[in-house]
Amino acid sequence: MIPTWTEPLAAAASKPIGGPLGAHALVGRHWFWTPLRVVLLLAIVTLTFSWFGKAACIQQTGSDDGAASLDWSSSRQYVAMCYSDVVPLYGAERLDQERFFPYRDGWLELSNGDGGMTSVTMYGNGEWYRVASDVTGVDATGSEYEITPQNRFAVDGDQLRFANGHVVDLAEGDEVRFMEYPGLTGLFQWAMASTTHAWQDGVRAGILPGAIPVAIYFNLSALFLAFAWLATVWSVARTGRRRPWDAALVALSPLVVAHAFTNFDTLATACAAGGVLAWSRRRPWLAGALLGIGAAFKLYPLFLLGPLLVLCLRAGKLRAWTGCALAAIGTAVAVNLPLALRYPDGWYEFIRLNSERGMDPDSLYNVVRVFTGWGGFDGPLAPGQTPTTLNTVAAVLFLLCCAAIAAVGLSAPVRPRVAQLAFLVVAAFLLTNKVWSPQFSLWLVPLAVLAIGHWRLLLGWMTIDALVWVPRMYFYLGVDNMGLPEEWFLGAVVLRDLAVVGLCALIVYEIYRPSADPMRAGGEDDPAGGVLDRARDVVTLGLGRPSTDRTPVPVGADDGGPDDGGSGADGGGASGEGPDGTSGGAGLDSAGGAAPR
Repeated sequence: MIPTWTEPLAAAASKPIGGPLGAHALVGRHWFWTPLRVVLLLAIVTLTFSWFGKAACIQQTGSDDGAASLDWSSSRQYVAMCYSDVVPLYGAERLDQERFFPYRDGWLELSNGDGGMTSVTMYGNGEWYRVASDVTGVDATGSEYEITPQNRFAVDGDQLRFANGHVVDLAEGDEVRFMEYPGLTGLFQWAMASTTHAWQDGVRAGILPGAIPVAIYFNLSALFLAFAWLATVWSVARTGRRRPWDAALVALSPLVVAHAFTNFDTLATACAAGGVLAWSRRRPWLAGALLGIGAAFKLYPLFLLGPLLVLCLRAGKLRAWTGCALAAIGTAVAVNLPLALRYPDGWYEFIRLNSERGMDPDSLYNVVRVFTGWGGFDGPLAPGQTPTTLNTVAAVLFLLCCAAIAAVGLSAPVRPRVAQLAFLVVAAFLLTNKVWSPQFSLWLVPLAVLAIGHWRLLLGWMTIDALVWVPRMYFYLGVDNMGLPEEWFLGAVVLRDLAVVGLCALIVYEIYRPSADPMRAGGEDDPAGGVLDRARDVVTLGLGRPSTDRTPVPVGADDGGPDDGGSGADGGGASGEGPDGTSGGAGLDSAGGAAPR
């Protein structure tokens, strides 16, 4: 695929450098520059811009005693739109303390009797904890109590049980807190914090350049998050072997500029994209292992098992799916089990907080609440109270969407591509979930590029989604500080959601009219399909009978039913041939090894 021939956006962008590729141009003859290397270079440039976008939030200022500290004065993080969770989490999750280990250690947030809260670090040793410094709190009866580093205590629900037999009932709003991220994400943060402490040792020894610790921590984290996104780009380029230039949209995505370093999600996207690549290369066990590792960073990579199940059921390839699923679940369990067994309270914190979390500002539920005055499914909730009805509704809606996607996958005239159903499932989760954090949109980018062959539409959606960051920051700034009212922000959220729904509708349209799918041009069936690629159908819904042949549908051909001899699932023609009778493995960009292998 030559982008400047097939994509109007690429053709227009090529004008400053001479216009589209000529008909007699030599392709793939350069000794170094391949599409993959060019795309990776573009990704590095984009990630550099992303770092500069966050750099304003690691500026330092001097205090009266001459010590340097982080400068977030005048709500800099919102005014400069540079906010990143990585920065405040360094102190909030106690990562700035050298002895602290996530999941084993945590912190207490206690009422202090003055209407405020006191926070103190606690270090664990088995079931017992000790505080890092003296702390005074007020219990549920209003009585004052003190905890010193010499006191050992255990956490028992809403009580602190001391080794001497004394029991304290925590006041309403008091909390025992731990690392709030899944296992590998928490360990990644700890590894970056440990590296930061080692770097500071180098600074004190005069070996390394110095900065405030949180700036060192952010820069180290950003470096590895950037590597993870480069791995995502590499995987997408390698998966779409005949269309390697599509990965340029992953590399240049406006969402990368906005959110590559907002949180730790590029770690999960790298695993998910790597899992899709491994599946496309007919390595289901490796694919499952990568999806399982990804689930230990963020849960969503496990969602890809659903589309694979539907497509493997249709193609009679359940053995491959079983291997992938066992590897994914086994890997996720193997990673989480040591933490869950050794530090059960700390490991469970992520699950607890997510179950107790209410509707986020940018969820559809909050949009309805604000614009209609609706009180929510559960009404007013006390701190720590679980929104049971909201959780149930979100789960049921997601499962209903998954059932509808499964029906689409089994009833389409030609088996859908893996990336198409994967995008639909992840998009359905984000649209129905009670939380859509801004960086979650990165989950969709590699799947969208593999699923949709329309550059302008993809770039338009990514731009809309990235621009939601602007009203979000000024909504957080507050109207009293010359920010924006919530309705402006929610209006942008609605536009983003409509853009995602539009992409879903396009995918469904192309599933039922495969001749309109650009990804099938040139004799392609499913580049990410692996064992599914060109496989015959075994189980279908409403197609009369399963297909016995799998011939790709060229763009512009008659869709044809499964029995009409056209180019549908049962259409004639030799498997693997393109519309011009040439081998489906040959293409415009395969000459001279230009396409990555």
